[in-house]
Amino acid sequence: MAERSTAAVDVADNSGDDPLAAQAEKAATDGEAHAAEAAEQDTENDGGERKTREQAALTTPELHSGHKLARRYRLEECVTRLDGFSSWRAVDEKLRRAVGVHILPADHSRARSVLAAARSAALLADPRFVQVLDAVEENDLVYVVHEWLPDAAELTTLLAAGPMEAHDAYQLVSQLSQAMAAAHREGLAHLRLTPGAVLRSSTGQYRIRGLAVNAALRGISAERPQRTDTEAIGALLYAALTQRWPYESDAYGLSGLPKGVGLIAPDQVRAGVHRGLSELAMRALVNDGATASRQEPPCTTPDELAKAVSAMPRIRPPEPTFAPPPDYQRTTYQQGTYGRKPNQAGAPAPQPVVSPPAPLESRTGKALKWAVAALLIAALGLGSWQVADKLLDHDQTTDDPRNSQTTDEEQDDKPKEPVPLTIQGAQEYAPDGTPQNEENARSTYDNDPGSYWRTNSFRDGPDLHPQVKKGVGIVYDLGAERDVASVSIALRHGGKYTKIALYATDSMSPSSSVESMNKIASGQSSGTSLKLTAAKPVKSRYVLLWMTAMPYSQQDSFSNAGYKQAITDVKFTG
Repeated sequence: MAERSTAAVDVADNSGDDPLAAQAEKAATDGEAHAAEAAEQDTENDGGERKTREQAALTTPELHSGHKLARRYRLEECVTRLDGFSSWRAVDEKLRRAVGVHILPADHSRARSVLAAARSAALLADPRFVQVLDAVEENDLVYVVHEWLPDAAELTTLLAAGPMEAHDAYQLVSQLSQAMAAAHREGLAHLRLTPGAVLRSSTGQYRIRGLAVNAALRGISAERPQRTDTEAIGALLYAALTQRWPYESDAYGLSGLPKGVGLIAPDQVRAGVHRGLSELAMRALVNDGATASRQEPPCTTPDELAKAVSAMPRIRPPEPTFAPPPDYQRTTYQQGTYGRKPNQAGAPAPQPVVSPPAPLESRTGKALKWAVAALLIAALGLGSWQVADKLLDHDQTTDDPRNSQTTDEEQDDKPKEPVPLTIQGAQEYAPDGTPQNEENARSTYDNDPGSYWRTNSFRDGPDLHPQVKKGVGIVYDLGAERDVASVSIALRHGGKYTKIALYATDSMSPSSSVESMNKIASGQSSGTSLKLTAAKPVKSRYVLLWMTAMPYSQQDSFSNAGYKQAITDVKFTG
């Protein structure tokens, strides 16, 4: 792969990017150079010549956090500063959303090509790519504004956790090859398709960032751009299957192959690798000395690779694993053991039940029986008289209106009947700025079982990963302060379990964190309904329904298979 040992780090579109990882990646590409010196180098695609920053004719503009571009984009954090350009995480104050910005001087030798690449990429408008939002030249600066995906994970991070399952690797090569085939049909190439340029969203969709722009920022070109991008996809598939970079040098946090052995198939590097995917990776990498095990022709364009993927038998996701049900103790009802633990080893055996003595048959015994019978008859008569007298006295007291009044204490002792609480409004609560399905929050109390509010599909579960998303929820307005005692929730998906908690909050857009709110009740369910009941009613007008775990469900018309849930109906009582 012509671009495999690139020292420059890709521009981060994710809040989890670490600039130190870029230095480690650069140091890994040149094992004989010191890490501090390698961090200053950038490998160019055309010929592999290295440049240091001291050799660059231009320097990065001196900008700082808080600086505004076009009175709109406020710079927050510098992610990359390299070879005369810098990349920032910023905020679009007009639309109140996070964005990424590349900035370089207007007289930079690559400024014109960066503007042209950005404007061409913006015309593609393909959701599989991180979108270019703006490309501007003003005040002696050229800057490119692009999407920022806070809920997406970089492929570098995913591979650091271990090799991918066959289904995930299949989705990776399928989505990347189809996306790049569409880009090349429009005359656009990437040329910097590294693990840092691929993001996976919380719904399992892969997004490619830096189309045409990343290469333009670094002055990279290629005689056969389709071959370059195809080989890059093959290298990513190889890394996904083996957690190894398919060349001798270490790169992107991955170890390279042993020196001197050449490029060996993934299923020879790691046991259990899917045979078809292993051969597919070799076909994409064939130009770099690899040979396909079954002598299929090499894939030299993303379109050929996409067709090869579609010709494979589809690899289905693994079946979700469920914990076995707990062992239930058998209750023994046999005489002599009910309500007692079974005998332990070495314990004495239960003693046989001794039969009661036979009734007295003598004359004295008969006399005693007659005496007892007489006493019972007398007691029954006395009891009947007392009951009748009590009833007569009750009739007299109920006629007196003064006796019909009960005390306040007696009224308080009587349990109150639950009262339905009317919901006046609902709004999705997304403290991280990434709502799930905010336009359908009202569908959870419209008494229509066919309408619902849904979450996205998450890869990890059932519990949401706190580093990705702490939870999802809806705030309900009860119109006025009410004593909230319980809530009944109808769910769309059953499964392992769904965790939901109920909190009293201060408004439809809470100003405090969930941890600081007053919890009313919490619980979990494995079915399609859940009822939460407070130990003591809590007075509040606004109530947050907060979900932190959801079951695994298959693909539907809205999202892929994954951990997800939908709420069809919510009813409060007080």
